[in-house]
Amino acid sequence: MADIAAGAAAPAAPPLTHRQVLAIALPIVLSNATVPILGAVDTAVVGQMGEAAPIGAVGIGAIILAAIYWIFGFLRMGTTGLTAQAWGARDHAEVDAMLTRALLVGVGAGLALIAGQTLLFAGAFQLAPASAEVESMARDYLEIRIWGAPAAIGLFGITGWLIAQGRTRAVLVLQLWMNAINIVLDLWFVLGLGWGVPGVAVATLIAEGSGAAMGLWLCRGAFRGAAWRDRARVFDRVRIRRMAGVNADILIRSLLLQGIFVSFLFVAAGFGDVPLAANQVLLQFLEITAYALDGFAFAAEALVGQAMGARARAALRRAALMTSLWGVVTVAGLAVVFGLFGGAVIDLMTTAPEVRAAARDYLPWMVAAPVFGLASYMLDGIFIGATRTRDMRNMMGITAAVYAVAAALLVPAFGNHGLWAALLISFVVRAATLGARYPALEAAADSAAGAHR
Repeated sequence: MADIAAGAAAPAAPPLTHRQVLAIALPIVLSNATVPILGAVDTAVVGQMGEAAPIGAVGIGAIILAAIYWIFGFLRMGTTGLTAQAWGARDHAEVDAMLTRALLVGVGAGLALIAGQTLLFAGAFQLAPASAEVESMARDYLEIRIWGAPAAIGLFGITGWLIAQGRTRAVLVLQLWMNAINIVLDLWFVLGLGWGVPGVAVATLIAEGSGAAMGLWLCRGAFRGAAWRDRARVFDRVRIRRMAGVNADILIRSLLLQGIFVSFLFVAAGFGDVPLAANQVLLQFLEITAYALDGFAFAAEALVGQAMGARARAALRRAALMTSLWGVVTVAGLAVVFGLFGGAVIDLMTTAPEVRAAARDYLPWMVAAPVFGLASYMLDGIFIGATRTRDMRNMMGITAAVYAVAAALLVPAFGNHGLWAALLISFVVRAATLGARYPALEAAADSAAGAHR
């Protein structure tokens, strides 16, 4: 647990080893594994009320907030890349200043959401209409939880800052802390005090606030120095402009990626209820893949960023290769598991015979998906660490265009199989286009200024 101890000074970097990669990656994998547990508990406690409406209200409320907060995911990724480079350059004053900038963005964004909540929620229910009873309960839920927005978005910055330094065990502790408080309060407020849907919202609000407090405590080393409150450094125009550019690129790239998946679901809806349901079941396999690979992609972000900051091209290449090697091991295992046990997993997710049959028909695409998607996942982490975000944005634009063409050509001919093929083609194109830009990324490690171009 040494990495949880606060402190701004970086130790002398040892040669990168597999143990070091795993020390960064495995806590993230474990942290991700806790995420579905909380959603299950939220659903289970309101399910004890014996009515369908509270379950739907919590579900739709959580989805709306998750979609809104997802927009600010750039803060986590951008903070990781920029902080890792400052850490690698041994610029500890800049490391501390980055934390302040990230917190200011997070708190400012959260306050803006609170101020605009009426319009936000009205728009959300226009896009996702529900019954009057469910919408009323969901509004109660959202009007409570929105007050946690500064803490929730600020935690993106805190998490990115910790990952940049390889302090992923601290991230795991933070996630476990928040989930434990949330679950205990869920049980108390809903089952013990009978607060219903508002009880779930209050439990999450308190958990987010306590998580932000815990996060600040884990970052306490930064607050012992003066750099975090050095206005001239924190608000330096060049650094602010770079941070804004990195974050804007990541936001555009993420919106394009989300557009691919949203269009995937919209097109699938045109095939009828059964193929749509089958696709929704199989997309959970992609979620599992993403959770499993996140640890190694995050390790790549931290280690590549540190190497970029140190202007150590050989270390950058070694970090990219070693994290990707563990990615290969992971996807090979996932492909085998999906191939051998995918049918059993499908049966656990749905009891509808026709959906089970359809999902099995398309299961081979999910066996292939981790293999075809590996390079794109890992290159994302590598490019985030190097803050080559303009490349990420541009290559994602090309990927989205190729996906649209592939879907237009393959779906009329092959139906849902063509849609899955188009999605996997998008994985390959994203990897190929980023791979073509990788030599420029390595070359940037030899220059002092070439990280974000």
